[in-house]
Amino acid sequence: MAGPTPNAAAMAKLFPEGDTVVKLATGFIFTEGPIWHPTEHFLLFSDMPGDVRRRWDVASGVTEVRNPANKCNGMTYDRDLNLLVCEHVTSQLVRESPTGERTVLASHWGDKELNSPNDVVCAEDGTIYFSDPGYGRVPVFGLERDQELDFQGLYRIDTDGVLHLEADDFNVPNGMCFSPDNKTLFVNDSTRALIRAFDIAADGSLSNSRIWYDNIGDGDLAKGMPDGMKIDIEGNIYVTGPDGIWIIDRDANYVGLIEVPEGVGNMNWGGDDWQTLFICASTSLYSIHVSLPGAHASYMPTRNS
Repeated sequence: MAGPTPNAAAMAKLFPEGDTVVKLATGFIFTEGPIWHPTEHFLLFSDMPGDVRRRWDVASGVTEVRNPANKCNGMTYDRDLNLLVCEHVTSQLVRESPTGERTVLASHWGDKELNSPNDVVCAEDGTIYFSDPGYGRVPVFGLERDQELDFQGLYRIDTDGVLHLEADDFNVPNGMCFSPDNKTLFVNDSTRALIRAFDIAADGSLSNSRIWYDNIGDGDLAKGMPDGMKIDIEGNIYVTGPDGIWIIDRDANYVGLIEVPEGVGNMNWGGDDWQTLFICASTSLYSIHVSLPGAHASYMPTRNS
């Protein structure tokens, strides 16, 4: 089993029903970007190489909702239930309203195109953060073309729409999540196999960058590395890594591993109680029930805020 020695007692509390995942659907190419609709109770997810966005719900299973989908990756909702979408082919972060209007939120830094927005989170006040690695400029996962920027950045969009570069010293910025108190932003640096943490100021700006947890594998994509990441109400972080999903507690101690039979790209909370972790793993969609719900996000009902 990958990782340090697991904490068996802590894992038993998190997974009283067992820690074996359930396969919900399969037959995809590479799944990513899962997001649960809080009122209509369905899951959206991306199939990047297939250039399709799909949804899953208990009654209908998997259906196709957008094709082509600009090889979209990470998605989230804002507090008004607009869908924020990272698009690899266009190198844009876009907002899709519930009635279908599409607005480009970010496309360039200065006079150069963004690399390819990858993952996105939205704070309670509407401030948006997104990562911008180069994965969308390679074959299969995006549209092959040269990168215009000479860095891979972490960005913030203020509520007034102004774009800010928060960090340009990542190897590969990727998945992210807020701490339960919304005072810290955690961001993966995939090929460095670590998680960084930033303090969030009142104006949304980030400071005090530090390594919060490292050695999540060795940065080899084939073996599994930090990509998607989520957090529960007690501050346990769930992050992709070798052999599945690593769980790290709020004090940066390794808790254990959710073993998944395929390489995991991302995951997210959903279900009526927000205690189902939906897992996008290569060709398949899985789920597992956790005793703790996901930490409150701006689009969720205020059941645990």
